[in-house]
Amino acid sequence: MNNASSDVSRLSQIWRGTLAISPLSLAVIPWGLLAGSYAIDIGLTPLEAQALSAILFAGAAQLVATGMFDAQVGLWTMLLTTLFITSRHFLYSMSMREKLSPLPFKWRLGLGFLLTDELFAVCGHQTQQVFNRWYALGAGFSFYLVWNIASFIGIVAGKQIPNLNQWGLEFAVAATFIAIVIPTIKTWSVLTSVVVALVGSVLLSYWKIEGSLIIASLLAMVSGYLVESNAKDKGSSHQNSEEEA
Repeated sequence: MNNASSDVSRLSQIWRGTLAISPLSLAVIPWGLLAGSYAIDIGLTPLEAQALSAILFAGAAQLVATGMFDAQVGLWTMLLTTLFITSRHFLYSMSMREKLSPLPFKWRLGLGFLLTDELFAVCGHQTQQVFNRWYALGAGFSFYLVWNIASFIGIVAGKQIPNLNQWGLEFAVAATFIAIVIPTIKTWSVLTSVVVALVGSVLLSYWKIEGSLIIASLLAMVSGYLVESNAKDKGSSHQNSEEEA
């Protein structure tokens, strides 16, 4: 009876995780279609294109790597660029370390592979007490399946429909990140970071400054840090004033 109850609880958590990430899973479908069709357009075989989605499993890095492969960029340049683009996952893993460290190695390895922007958006805010491995598995694995199915459809469509990558599907990239970012805007520091990143990236791109996205990202992080530090200083000063009174 206990085993049956435990299985039901696990399935319930998996289903809850799947439902929680489902809006982001739907949003990533055009992105997956684009990744699959683009891989075919540059000359990869269907097996190679599908393996790219199944093994790399990093949307932005995957599209960039595919473009660099098409441009015949050197391997080390491609690897370093991919490493830089995906470096934010290091921050994700550090943030979730307390939640994952008590788990067995196979769980840490599996959830580490499934850790994406979307999974972090769903599970990153959870406390260690609330975090559930089966919930995270349901969210991460269902997203992985949707990504690979969408990539497969893109691969098939890419062979049947030429220039599918010119249909404007790349907007799904922006739409997905907008869906991730908006719910996290709960403090002035986060709002400041978002606004600075938005305005900075647009202006720097308009002025055709190289590395505009990187510069805008750095400006956003510094701005958010300064706002948060200022808020903490004011809070400390106010507390000290009350104690003196």
